[in-house]
Amino acid sequence: MRVASALEGSASRCAAARRRVVSMSYHANSAHLGSSLSCIEILDAVYSCETITPDNAAAALRDRVVFSKGHAAMALYATLEQHGLIAPEHLDVYLQSETALWGHVTRTPRVPAIDASTGSLGHGLSLALGFCMAHRLRKRADLATFCIVSDGECDEGSTWEAAMFAGARGFDSLTAIVDYNHIQSLAPTRDVMNLEPFADKWRSFGWDAVEVDGHEFSAVHDALTRARTGKPRVVLAHTTKGRGIPRIENTVASHYKPALACDLTEA
Repeated sequence: MRVASALEGSASRCAAARRRVVSMSYHANSAHLGSSLSCIEILDAVYSCETITPDNAAAALRDRVVFSKGHAAMALYATLEQHGLIAPEHLDVYLQSETALWGHVTRTPRVPAIDASTGSLGHGLSLALGFCMAHRLRKRADLATFCIVSDGECDEGSTWEAAMFAGARGFDSLTAIVDYNHIQSLAPTRDVMNLEPFADKWRSFGWDAVEVDGHEFSAVHDALTRARTGKPRVVLAHTTKGRGIPRIENTVASHYKPALACDLTEA
């Protein structure tokens, strides 16, 4: 997608995706509302950068996206809808008996744009590396791979094992984006396992690291599309958990409680 058209449509896409997430959470009585609302702009920027379209979604050789924080599945589904990569009727029956979409990201033949089932935290970056390695073996290292991870899953040793491997092997087609909303499942990240100095940790593993406002589409988009340096890239996107619903913003409870009827008019 051209940068100009991506920027022009980003505000309306993100607003529509946020409304859809709130509606899905309310009607399905589904948790992980706060985690979904924090990463809307991140996901929209990613799908504005990559080359996936409804015509090539099932193709073996194309850009790939691994949404590692799979518990925030509603955000991915809503973003795919905005980019024409999922039929609206699938979201209409989210978590109902006839659904193809579950509460953690679910790969299904009905939605070929979904590249991986995720939600067991700490595995997504390794999955993304698998796509990078496949592209390299097929001599298509030009194809991009994006991996969206949560800040909480950066407590996992498997995340750093993958980070070390990516840096050592120079997978510069790989971009990780951390949804850095500073709150994980039970408490603020600084109280559970302080990640700082976060950017320096990634750099020490051989990554190019940049920090941005994760709700500023143009900043995220620019970070994703800047010139390559021969290293994998990580974008630390500072976000607000529960963004768009003042009642739940920056609260641990937003990780578990579904939307209420009053939230349908707030988003």
